[in-house]
Amino acid sequence: QVQLVESGGGLVQTGGSLRLSCVASGRTFSRDGGGWFRQAPGKEHEFVAYINSGGHAYYADSVKGRFAISRDNAKNTMYLQMNSLKPEDTAVYYCAAAPRATYYSSNYGYWGQGTQVTVSS
Repeated sequence: QVQLVESGGGLVQTGGSLRLSCVASGRTFSRDGGGWFRQAPGKEHEFVAYINSGGHAYYADSVKGRFAISRDNAKNTMYLQMNSLKPEDTAVYYCAAAPRATYYSSNYGYWGQGTQVTVSS
C-alpha cells in the first residue's frame, strides 16, 4: 500500500518562499505521476500542480511562474517549490499519487495528510 507524507509547511511573510516535500513509500514517483492540491478555510479543494510519469508538469493559472513541481525518484520524493507567496496561498497543502496525473483530484488514489502553509500580510 502506498503511503505519502507531506512536510515543509509553515508561516512565511508575503513574498517569501517555502519548499514542500512529499515522501512516498516504495517506488511511487518513479512509476506514477503526482500532484499537489490545497484547501483554504471556507474554500473548495483546489488543484495546484502535477507532474506525470514522463516528467511533464502542469500548473494552475494562479501559481504559474511562482511555483515549481519536481521529483527525485531515488528518494521517492516529490517537491513543490513555492516562491513569491501571497496571503491567498494560505491553505493546507496535500500531495497525491496516481498512475496518470491530471488536474482532477478524483484521478488520484493515494493522498497525504496535508501540511499547513500560512502567508502573512
